[in-house]
Amino acid sequence: MAGLEGIEQPRGHSRAAAARWSPAVEDEQALKALELFGNPAEAEIPLPSRPESAATARRLTQVVVLRHWGLTPKMTEDAVLLVSELVGNAVRHTGARVFGLRMRRRRGWIRVEVRDPSRALPCLMPVQDLDVSGRGLFLVDKLADRWGVDLLPRGKTTWFEMRVADR
Repeated sequence: MAGLEGIEQPRGHSRAAAARWSPAVEDEQALKALELFGNPAEAEIPLPSRPESAATARRLTQVVVLRHWGLTPKMTEDAVLLVSELVGNAVRHTGARVFGLRMRRRRGWIRVEVRDPSRALPCLMPVQDLDVSGRGLFLVDKLADRWGVDLLPRGKTTWFEMRVADR
C-alpha cells in the first residue's frame, strides 16, 4: 500500500500520459540554479517551501540527470516531472518553511528524495480522467519503478527510483 513507512512500491513499465517536457540544448537557468543552490547529487540542498521551488527543482534535476549523469532525454523528462510532483506535495501539504532535495545514482538506478519536517504520510488517490488535481502520486506511481516514504525522527523522506541502463 502506498505511503507506508519503509515500504517501496514496485512498478511495471507502464507509462502515464503526461504533459511533455523537453530539455533545452543548454538551459542557462538550470546552470544558474545549480550555482545558487548547489548540486543535489553531492549533498541534500535546502529549498524554500514556495511554489517557485518546483521550477528550481526541475532545473536542478535536468542538469544532474541529463548533463552530469548523461542519461537520456526521456529519463530526464520523467525525472523532471516526478521531482516536480514530490516538491509540489511538500510545498502544498506539509506546512514546512524549507524542504530538502537529494539525488543519488548507483549501479542501475537513480533515486530522488524530498525530505520535509512533516510526518503526515502522502496518500495515493484514485484518479479520474477529468480530475484537475490530486494526480501527483498517481504519476509517481506510474512512471517510477519504485517509490516510498521513510519516516524520520523529525519528518519524512518521500522518494522515487528509476532503473537506468549502465554503460
